[in-house]
Amino acid sequence: MVDAWMIDVPGERVMVREPSPADEAPLLALFEECEDWFVAATGLPSGPGDVQSLFYSLPRGASPEDKVLLVLERDGVVAGLVDAVRDHPEPGAVAVGLFLLAPWARGRGLGRALAEGLLARAGEVSLVTATVPAGWHSGARFLERLGFALDAAAPAPTEVANRRAAPGEAGVRRAELRPGHQDRGRASS
Repeated sequence: MVDAWMIDVPGERVMVREPSPADEAPLLALFEECEDWFVAATGLPSGPGDVQSLFYSLPRGASPEDKVLLVLERDGVVAGLVDAVRDHPEPGAVAVGLFLLAPWARGRGLGRALAEGLLARAGEVSLVTATVPAGWHSGARFLERLGFALDAAAPAPTEVANRRAAPGEAGVRRAELRPGHQDRGRASS
């Protein structure tokens, strides 16, 4: 995997890179800024262990060697984070567990540029899966514009990855993209 690369967003200096130990404080700040997403996803704001758990949390059956964490940096400031697992839920697939952008970075084309850049770098991927919190309409629209097919409803959560669901957690809608089998969201926004 490449340690860092630039993505093309007009008028912006945007880098994607692997996180380093120095990113702990910026990632904590990002999680605090994204309270709206955490509340939508879990019913609670981000907790103190959420950043640390990113480094070892895996879906059932996934291998730690296939875990990928990437930081999106805009003009030297951490603006987003992607958590994904290669070869999950099946060989040749990629499961995106978290695709998070700071509120100030949303609506600028950063998310689309990042997603398209990651898809282009992923090589031969047969399936990309993602989830979006029930009621997180901007996330659902984002996935649909990229060409993902979303489940109609979110099942009630009982277990999420390797933890029990929080009391206020409403569940997630599952989304799938089969690269090469559809137009990857080239429709008008």
